[in-house]
Amino acid sequence: MILLVAAVCIAPFLGSFALYYFWQPTGRINYGELVDGSLLPTGELATAIPGEGNKPFDFAQVRGKWVYVTVDSGACDAYCQNKLWKMRQVRMTQGKSLERIERVWLVNDAREVDGGVIKEYAGMWIAGAQGNAILKALPYRDVQRDHIYLVDPLGNVVLRYPRDADPSRMKKDLARLLRVSRIG
Repeated sequence: MILLVAAVCIAPFLGSFALYYFWQPTGRINYGELVDGSLLPTGELATAIPGEGNKPFDFAQVRGKWVYVTVDSGACDAYCQNKLWKMRQVRMTQGKSLERIERVWLVNDAREVDGGVIKEYAGMWIAGAQGNAILKALPYRDVQRDHIYLVDPLGNVVLRYPRDADPSRMKKDLARLLRVSRIG
């Protein structure tokens, strides 16, 4: 009788151990690739918006909000504008949670940002990050300019979206996070 009780008590522990170490689920519900939540460093970055008085930008300014981040040249080719459009549209689809989301474009070269792009994506933070440690903190695969990153309200990079990401799937990821998050 004692052996039967011991087996019943130990079986769940052994089962959970086996599942944790020997079985990896193949499905997932998030579209973006989960990355090791590296904390983005704070520190002032030069603002790349002409006429703004060169007010510096710091990631500490957007702490407490979910932040879409992209890295690209100040010249902003068609692919760059497509990423900016996706970030804006996904944010706009969140309805009453709109104020919980920010967008940041890190310019990684010395090229000047076109005024038309600035007007079209008004409300987005544009900061010069050329040679800054913030660029090294963003986990990328192949080319850093290919990705859109999602940063949580504590300043950790949590998701990385692939090149030509599907905005409707990005929207679902963000909506799920906003629904379950107690912060930001």
